[in-house]
Amino acid sequence: MKKIVIGVLAAGMLTSVVGPSFAAEATDKTVKQRRAYYQVVLSNAGPLFGMLKGKVAYDAAKAQTFADNLKLTSQINVGHLYPKGSDNANPALKGQTRALPAIWAADSDVGAKGKAFREAVAALAGDAGKGKDAMIAKMKLVGAACSACHKKYRAKDF
Repeated sequence: MKKIVIGVLAAGMLTSVVGPSFAAEATDKTVKQRRAYYQVVLSNAGPLFGMLKGKVAYDAAKAQTFADNLKLTSQINVGHLYPKGSDNANPALKGQTRALPAIWAADSDVGAKGKAFREAVAALAGDAGKGKDAMIAKMKLVGAACSACHKKYRAKDF
């Protein structure tokens, strides 16, 4: 419970510090902040994917903690970390981001993909500690949600 409270407080502090800057410029600082956010996501999703693939032994308590952390993290509004022009086509950001300009295209469904990710993570958080089979089934949905966005909106290389 203590970890959850700390996570909520940290998320609240993050959004209060950077939340008002929704009209942020596309800068290397913004990209660094965006990458830091995804490092937090990875630090919680990585062990879960390890359990999914059998590379890490399933541990109900750890799985639940990682899933709960991932759920909290997924609820942070990260729109301010994606100002238009903060993509890999921006010469000032070369080598710093794999975000594709398609994120900001008129026909972009990046918001829907983000919603699918949040929903998959919420379902995972409901089952992660209930046994390996339940966790694996939900982790596959999380993986599919990640992959759907990455395939369309993230370049393979910097």
